[in-house]
Amino acid sequence: MGAQALLCAVLALGGAAVAVDTTPPLPDPLLQQRYYALTHELRCMQCQSEALADSSVGLAADLRVQVRELLLAGQTDDQIRDHMVARYGEFILFRPRMIWRNAWLWAAPAVLMAIGGLVGWRILRNRARLADADESRVDDLPEP
Repeated sequence: MGAQALLCAVLALGGAAVAVDTTPPLPDPLLQQRYYALTHELRCMQCQSEALADSSVGLAADLRVQVRELLLAGQTDDQIRDHMVARYGEFILFRPRMIWRNAWLWAAPAVLMAIGGLVGWRILRNRARLADADESRVDDLPEP
């Protein structure tokens, strides 16, 4: 019975989450909230599918420290985003900005939907035209 209890304890503790962000909390709760928001909207450049806040790699830890230092220096959220974009490019932002350079990103879904609608409309129109032109009757078809 003791081995089962030990096994249950090991399994329960083995699934415990390990804190990724080990930077000390900021002195002001508003700064801490801004830090939290920024680290969740900036992408880890090494993992590329995780936010800075969720990544455990060294680069993400360095970037979290940098965001913390910029907040303590009194920079605004936009200034911090601009700093990161200047250093790492637009890719660091999970939500890319609407600028002319990446306008295709915002326009592509609408353009592709319009193209798909046009193709679907033409296919249906051609099928209807073929059905109207077909003079054979169902009774005239050979049986399989």
